[in-house]
Amino acid sequence: MIYNPILCAGIIGWAIAQVIKFILFFVQNASVQLERLYGSGGMPSAHSSMVCAAVIMAGRVEGWDSSVFAVMFICAAIIMYDAANVRLEAGKHAKQLNQIMQKLFTQGNSKEKEKEFKELLGHTPLQVVCGAILGIFIGAFLPVSL
Repeated sequence: MIYNPILCAGIIGWAIAQVIKFILFFVQNASVQLERLYGSGGMPSAHSSMVCAAVIMAGRVEGWDSSVFAVMFICAAIIMYDAANVRLEAGKHAKQLNQIMQKLFTQGNSKEKEKEFKELLGHTPLQVVCGAILGIFIGAFLPVSL
């Protein structure tokens, strides 16, 4: 049987975060939004959970002083920075553009409504931290071998 613990940790980290995101959305909004099972943005960050689970597992499997761990750690830092900064700001821009477009359409300047920009792209720092903590626990407790 083929078992790659680093890959499995990352996938499980992502999947658990997405399920939590789906459940939290349902509890907060009393409605089902299937996009929460695979989409970006929201609590917790699935990107952070995925990379942190993989990083911790890489440290456990390859060694904390290995090149694999070092490269994965750097990639995880970049991904989490991007989620909490670049993608979060892009979502804010999308929200403002959608508001501008809505005003234009309500003023009768256009007969056709354009597709709205996706606003939920990034994460708040808290969402990133929660995703990272989830991933660290998954990476720490998932078995190294089957």
